[in-house]
Amino acid sequence: MSVSAVLEEEEKKSLEAREFGFWIYLMTDAILFALLFATYVVLSKNSAAGPTSNELFDLRHTAGETALLLISSLTFGFASIAQRAGHQAHVVRWLVVTLLLGLGFLAMELIEFLGMIAKGAGPDVSGFLSAFYTLIGTHGLHVAFGCLGIVVMIGQIQVKGLTQPVRSRVFRLGLFWHFLDIVWIGIFSVVYLPGVM
Repeated sequence: MSVSAVLEEEEKKSLEAREFGFWIYLMTDAILFALLFATYVVLSKNSAAGPTSNELFDLRHTAGETALLLISSLTFGFASIAQRAGHQAHVVRWLVVTLLLGLGFLAMELIEFLGMIAKGAGPDVSGFLSAFYTLIGTHGLHVAFGCLGIVVMIGQIQVKGLTQPVRSRVFRLGLFWHFLDIVWIGIFSVVYLPGVM
């Protein structure tokens, strides 16, 4: 066996170990979000005579956020397909579109938070609002880190090309991005829908 074949085999094992480690990270993140969901459900009716979810939530605004995030998952999927086909320029284009959608989601979330605070519904008003801001803010922070990861990936693809380590990083970032979509569907179903009914 040649030296290059041995190195390729070692690199493959290293990338597989990293992917396995990333799955473990996602499972711990799922536990974190499960705890935040449980806390929210317990505290969701504790408005302490402050504003309630029915008074604060705008389902049309949340539907817009949801559309941006779900479409961004689709565009990341297109980036993954382009990567498998070896089309570096298409991967970068789809990642840029995904990044813009993610930033749009974050902007809408910030507008929502600022609007709620302007109505006197800050995180210090009640248990319900503390749990709400913690859950939604933690998800938003994850999306922000995902956007930063996309920027880094675009840079790596431009500099290094679609090498095997870069492909593995794009795959792991895709897992993270799709995971955030799944969490958001949970947030929409557990926080916003019951909150307006």
